[in-house]
Amino acid sequence: MISSFFSKTKPINYIVILAFVFIFYWFTLFFVFDSSFGPEQLLLHLVVLGILSFGFFVINFILKRNKVTAPNSYSLLFFALLMVVFPETLVDNNAICCSFFLLLSMRRLISLRSLKNIRVKIFDATIWIMVASLFYDWAVLYLILVFMAIYIYEPKNFRNWLVPFAGIFTVLMISYCVLVLAGRTDFMWEHYGFDYVFNQTYFLNWGNSTKLVLYVIGISTVGLFSFIRLGKAGMGKVATMRLIAMLFFLGIVLKILTTSEGVYPIMVTFFPASVFLTKYIESIRRPNIKEIALMLSIFVPFMIFFVGLTVK
Repeated sequence: MISSFFSKTKPINYIVILAFVFIFYWFTLFFVFDSSFGPEQLLLHLVVLGILSFGFFVINFILKRNKVTAPNSYSLLFFALLMVVFPETLVDNNAICCSFFLLLSMRRLISLRSLKNIRVKIFDATIWIMVASLFYDWAVLYLILVFMAIYIYEPKNFRNWLVPFAGIFTVLMISYCVLVLAGRTDFMWEHYGFDYVFNQTYFLNWGNSTKLVLYVIGISTVGLFSFIRLGKAGMGKVATMRLIAMLFFLGIVLKILTTSEGVYPIMVTFFPASVFLTKYIESIRRPNIKEIALMLSIFVPFMIFFVGLTVK
């Protein structure tokens, strides 16, 4: 039942998933974290919710256009379920916006496999990563993905290696001009401090640390299984999965480096995690086993969510 429903990409699948995201977003804000805000904050949350919802369409576009997974809705389902596992990400607007712009950058990097308009795509990907870094300073680490993609697809053309620097310069100059007009020229120096202070309160909390460790181990295991299953697949698919794996690894690094109060950047790992989980579900041949696996993948996040509410 569940596997047959989400194995398709019909409009009803998007409606169901986005309806759940809409309800769960407001439920988390009002009932889990007891948020209260005025009309201006309400408008901001509506914009953020719109960005979060549009991100699902970007994910679907990336996966379908580049044939990363089979044509199904499993990745969208898993992305939504990961928000249930980590509901705190929904109160961090920076996490949602940073994740969205990183998705836009991945859309361009993965499309490099076509070997068309390479420099334009590198430039675009760099710009989106730099925009994402305006929300988390350590997000500049994702520039490693750009250089990794150049190395994979066309490393011999020296001009390709210079394009990212043009993208960095472009975003910094535009941002600086906007800040001058806004009278906030000190923002760059304050934002890009790259400070790191170990947040003992978060990591020494057994609930947070256990959930994070199990998440990293689980997704890493599933990701390793996905690479094994690729076998003799074409170089294009292998290269794409390498970029997605690096996206997940850098997301964990970003999570460790960014642990201030009220900051939850773990959402940036949801896209690669959902891809790995989808690849695993697709590898299950027996329908009854696949159905059980999907049922567990829905039951476990909600169990973690309600246990978290009880402990809280």
